[in-house]
Amino acid sequence: MRRLQLAITAIGASHCATPLRARGARMVFLLTLALLAAGFAAPAASTELTIGLIPEQNVFRQMNRYKPIAEYIEGVAGIEIKFTILPRYGNIIERYTAEHLDGAFWGSFTGALAIRKLGVEPIVRPLWEDGSSSYHGHVFVRKDSNIKNVSDMRGKSIAFVDRATTAGYVFPMAYLKEHGVNEVAGYFKEHYFAGSHDATITAVLDGKVAIGCAKNTIYGLVAERNPRVLNELVILAESPAVPSNALGLRSDLEPAVRSALATALLGMNESNAGQAALRRFGAIRFIETGTKDYAPVFRIAERAGIDLKTYQYVND
Repeated sequence: MRRLQLAITAIGASHCATPLRARGARMVFLLTLALLAAGFAAPAASTELTIGLIPEQNVFRQMNRYKPIAEYIEGVAGIEIKFTILPRYGNIIERYTAEHLDGAFWGSFTGALAIRKLGVEPIVRPLWEDGSSSYHGHVFVRKDSNIKNVSDMRGKSIAFVDRATTAGYVFPMAYLKEHGVNEVAGYFKEHYFAGSHDATITAVLDGKVAIGCAKNTIYGLVAERNPRVLNELVILAESPAVPSNALGLRSDLEPAVRSALATALLGMNESNAGQAALRRFGAIRFIETGTKDYAPVFRIAERAGIDLKTYQYVND
């Protein structure tokens, strides 16, 4: 349950030396009440927000990455963050509505969907240690597969991530569509949804599927742990840059809470505690983010023939 407790201490007119001072104190008190009603008060320590996380990699790694951020926010802003990891990318829209989530670290496509369908407002996203705040989608194969283009993919198997991800589905579909593939089922021998980016990389690496799709940030993380990725895989196509997972909040969240949360995140790199939490998260700092940053996603969806306002999906 979301809790926001605000306390007001007022000095009564009896403590004022003159009627004029009494009227002044009363005016200050009434103005304070008006500001509180308008949502401009600072949040109290009992504020709780439930934030969704998309399953871009193993759920335990995902939770461990975000935990330091939650601890820092609670320490400096008094806002308790409860993370909930969603079992599938697509569930984030339904879970957001059904479970009254306060926000989520949306993927670029789920963020675009949330903006168009739910009016969600993005506020910040991470600037990663390599200096990037965006990512690319990759379509990749094994080097020994003899697959060099879309024509070579005919009759092969392909692993997507989820129907609600830019890198793991929407960009590959735009790429295939622009190369004459309108029906995946008729073109490939097999296609399926692995559920996470690292799962598609492992599937191609181990020869369980011929073609895979993933975001370059997870591709790089897996490559750091397993040198076989760079030695044995080759990237055939890359998407335009799209915003990294941004924190987007429900449009009716209390302005004081929104402001305090944004201020805490944007100022993390200015303190030792914040810098330590950012290092554990893998970022340099957070930067401001808005709807305009999703323009590339809107364009890729259009290329794929997807109408974000009406898009419905069921993963196979």
